[in-house]
Amino acid sequence: MNNLNSILIEGNLTHDPELGTIPNGTSKCRFSIASNRYYRNSEKALVNEVAYVNVDTWGALAESCGKYLRKGRGVRVVGRLKQDRWQGEDEKMRERFVIVAEHVEFHPDPQWKEGSRDEEITLEDKVDGQEDNMVFETPTKTKPKKK
Repeated sequence: MNNLNSILIEGNLTHDPELGTIPNGTSKCRFSIASNRYYRNSEKALVNEVAYVNVDTWGALAESCGKYLRKGRGVRVVGRLKQDRWQGEDEKMRERFVIVAEHVEFHPDPQWKEGSRDEEITLEDKVDGQEDNMVFETPTKTKPKKK
């Protein structure tokens, strides 16, 4: 029996992505995002709750994330939650959660200026076979039409 394991999160990159290759030649890109939640507490004061989440991408999606993402850029990630467990050098068990992305949507780059490369990004610029896994938003927040 398969249980549902799906997550959707939106936030801004806390640092530039780390792009690498595993021994079999597959690309892997890891980045971290900060996702903010605002609410009012019992004293009616505005509270900002921040969650910091690591995201792993693989293959062509990883290459695109490594190419187009930078610190501060907003993303929406759809994927699954994965728990890593290992024993540390001090013999204690460690664990962490990471999102394995299946889809990454890039928000407009905060560094965007009219006439920049981001203005010209189209679906053809994506790595072959990844059109369903990532979406570029244009500065006017309209999404390109899929072919």
